[in-house]
Amino acid sequence: MQIFSELNKNPNLSLALGYFDGVHLGHQAVIKNAVDFAHQNGNKSAVITFSDHPCCYFWGVCPKYILTRKEREEKIAELGVDYLYELDFESISGLTAEDYLKNILVKHFTPSSISTGWNHNFGYKKSGNVKFLAQHAKKFDYKYFELPPQKKDNEIISSTSIRKLLSAGKIEKANSMLGYNFLISGEVITGNRIGRTIGFKTANLLYPPELIDLPFGVYSVDTQFGKGIANFGTRPTVDGKGTLLEVHILDFDKDIYGQNLTVKFNKMIRTEKKFPSLDALKTQIKLDINSI
Repeated sequence: MQIFSELNKNPNLSLALGYFDGVHLGHQAVIKNAVDFAHQNGNKSAVITFSDHPCCYFWGVCPKYILTRKEREEKIAELGVDYLYELDFESISGLTAEDYLKNILVKHFTPSSISTGWNHNFGYKKSGNVKFLAQHAKKFDYKYFELPPQKKDNEIISSTSIRKLLSAGKIEKANSMLGYNFLISGEVITGNRIGRTIGFKTANLLYPPELIDLPFGVYSVDTQFGKGIANFGTRPTVDGKGTLLEVHILDFDKDIYGQNLTVKFNKMIRTEKKFPSLDALKTQIKLDINSI
């Protein structure tokens, strides 16, 4: 997949439009529709999105994301997309819906198709929507696909719902809406090395500040090196400073400092708490491991 930060001439594309934070099952349906149409018609597919969420421009504060930009790119690439355009929202924020459609999408991409979610809005003051795209399909010679809402347990899947679930520690429900496990990736850094003194060596990561915060607690996780448990929080038993993600990988004793570790969250086991001693902490960690 090729990634562009600026517009260029790239005609006859099957387009998917949206911000796609989390690339959840609803987003995947939109993107797969564009990819499938491209394959059926012998052309290429592209996702048209923005480098930062539009709320960053409107509110002056970015929302907490479900995926880092790099991880969003990787998830979109996994769906078979040929091109990803991550545009600067501010540069086009003043365009009307018709200007955006005619002078951005049609002018640069001459789309063979456009796919969006059922609640897609665009253009100045949200002047464009799914009805607008359907009404202009014949004029600009593209086929329009409005994908219906995807549901899980009769609840509409949305990035907002997933953020709320993650912030409440409801990992399993969030994962079911994402279609994959919520994950954190980062370089393993040196910690205070207390874990190894009680028999539970940990790999430590800084939690990406742009991502939605999980509750401080202990989690069942998977990594590329095997299963494990992770503690996210301030480590009150050892008077930890700042927040840290500590991962104990089961049956694994290699030093991986400086390497990238991907931590996929399965479920929350318990909230973080302060124990009266390291022995009490050790006993609880054994119980946590036995629970996964």
